[in-house]
Amino acid sequence: MLYAAVAAGSFRRYATYRIATASGVFTNTVFGFILAYTYTALWTERPHLGGYDLPQALTFVWTGQALLAATGLLIGGGMDELQERIRSGDIAVDLYRPADLQLWWLAADLGRAGFQLLGRGLVPMAVGTLVFPSALPASPVTWLLFLVSVALGVVVGFALRYLVALTSFWLLDGAGVGMVAGLMCLFFSGMVLPLNVFPGGFGEAVRLLPWSSMLQVPADVLLGVHEGPGVARALAFQAGWAVALLAAGRLAQSVATRKVVVQGG
Repeated sequence: MLYAAVAAGSFRRYATYRIATASGVFTNTVFGFILAYTYTALWTERPHLGGYDLPQALTFVWTGQALLAATGLLIGGGMDELQERIRSGDIAVDLYRPADLQLWWLAADLGRAGFQLLGRGLVPMAVGTLVFPSALPASPVTWLLFLVSVALGVVVGFALRYLVALTSFWLLDGAGVGMVAGLMCLFFSGMVLPLNVFPGGFGEAVRLLPWSSMLQVPADVLLGVHEGPGVARALAFQAGWAVALLAAGRLAQSVATRKVVVQGG
């Protein structure tokens, strides 16, 4: 019940920022139009690039815009606050709370992601679907599997950002690590281009990285690229990365909190 309350409180907290949400919806929609026209030109010259036809490619674009804030494809996503608490030493207060630090922040991130998906993701997706050709599925089962995949992608995104935030225990400023992590996330998640378009061994390698769980895998589930046992393998892939990264975060947290030193004091 504690962590459910934390998640609900985080949802309400982000819901109060109405102007920021409206600005995010506008930005995502405009950026989605830019990408959609770029993809249209690219897929006109190279039909079926990456195994997608044009409606599938455009649906991938708007799925990315819908998940941009929810899965934390631009990093941040509440972890900036954790980094600041580590830097200032306020994290010591958090460690005295009768709650697990990682689970507390995971619950808060799930609440944040839930609001961002509803408040910032639905409108760009709806606009893109109305203006451009789309390949959205008609089956409710596919939509349900997509939501499960999105939830796993959110957990993977949190686990990656949590590891980035924990670097502040050893660095004076984690902004540099966060910037590098953000660039890697944009590229290796498929936000710039679907990972399916990359050829050969490089394409196979990037699809095995954890960032693909944040966009590429959920989008392929929505587009029906994974069918039957393939869907189970895709979800298991995401779940495996979620468990591995959460375990890595747990280990890093244990090492970091053996001795907490307030920077400058």
